[in-house]
Amino acid sequence: MRCEVCGRRIHGAPIRALIEGAKLTVCIECSKHGKIIIEEEVEFGQRTPKKPLTPVSFVQKKPAQAKVDITQEIVEGYDSKIRQAREKLGLSHEELGKKINEKASVLSKLETGKMTPNNLLVTKLEHTLKIKLLVPIKEEKISEGFPKSPNRETTLGDLIQLNKKGEEEPTERKQS
Repeated sequence: MRCEVCGRRIHGAPIRALIEGAKLTVCIECSKHGKIIIEEEVEFGQRTPKKPLTPVSFVQKKPAQAKVDITQEIVEGYDSKIRQAREKLGLSHEELGKKINEKASVLSKLETGKMTPNNLLVTKLEHTLKIKLLVPIKEEKISEGFPKSPNRETTLGDLIQLNKKGEEEPTERKQS
């Protein structure tokens, strides 16, 4: 049997070692480059390695992101609305920041209009300040006078008919 690191013939019992995350069969010299894995026989002939104890790191979960709602937009004058609601409750930027887990600098930027809040922040502010910051998006009319059916979009034919209605007298084309 040969060492999986240096390639030399292994004399004696091969050693299983964990070297840079890989379990390898190595010689005594190469076993110094990693941690030796001690294996023991189990009843059914299977071998299970005993893993060296390592400290476990805990991963903090990110807060659930609010679902993006494209049917709503932030109200005009949100900055003054936030300031008035905060002052009405008698809170400073720092106190409000602690309640909603945001920095005071973020809140001051919102109130001066230098920053637009994302959906998650809007939700926090609405809940804490008991105000409404999101409103349904208003559909703007592109142009009045276009016939529009609820079943279909405006077509080129609709535009031609509209143009004909606007003309006083049909003009004839001259042939050249």
